[in-house]
Amino acid sequence: MGKRLPMHGEKTIVEHITVGLGKVSAALRSQAWEGGIERRLTPTQGQILLFLAARSGTAVRLNDIAGELCLTAATVSDAVMTLVDKKLIKKARSAEDQRALALTLTAAGLLEAKQTSGWTEVVQAGVSSLTPDEQAVFLRGLTKVMHSLQQQGVISIARMCAGCAYFQPYVHADSARPHHCGFVDAPLGEGQLRLDCPDFVPGVERDQERRWQTFVRGGQGQ
Repeated sequence: MGKRLPMHGEKTIVEHITVGLGKVSAALRSQAWEGGIERRLTPTQGQILLFLAARSGTAVRLNDIAGELCLTAATVSDAVMTLVDKKLIKKARSAEDQRALALTLTAAGLLEAKQTSGWTEVVQAGVSSLTPDEQAVFLRGLTKVMHSLQQQGVISIARMCAGCAYFQPYVHADSARPHHCGFVDAPLGEGQLRLDCPDFVPGVERDQERRWQTFVRGGQGQ
């Protein structure tokens, strides 16, 4: 067998995965731009519509959007003004704080958000090519990556199961559904973990760290 020659610029698996995630991100941006040209929306405006649709029924402020989407307040303000002019978003005084403005979708905005959600279909098709077991492993991996990004302050606190006060990891003997959600009072499997849940309640820091370590260790050493 011939001698293996070193490859210039050979990468670690971490670097390969990072490159792959970058390409997925580029695909999403490309689809958003193409869809935006057709629908006369920028990717940022589309993201805001999707964010408001996901938060339907709750008061959303400019700062909420900026924090969630990792954008500056000025960028969000400009995009929201355009969406208001397009009659896709409406502003009203917050019921909780009359000094603050709350943003909601109009009927036209909700319809536009549903159309905009189609921009992610190409990536969804790629994920659907994975087996159910691969999808569950991928989802668990994304949960851990997002947790790390939160710890670094790169992204805002995501409404993930693994960070929720209702989440109880590895409390059931059933390996297919080892976790428990206290909100719905039902067991959860790895493939059912959410990265953005409307019923999310942040856990107490000390308890949350204990739950996270149990989740990461796979229930060992409880």
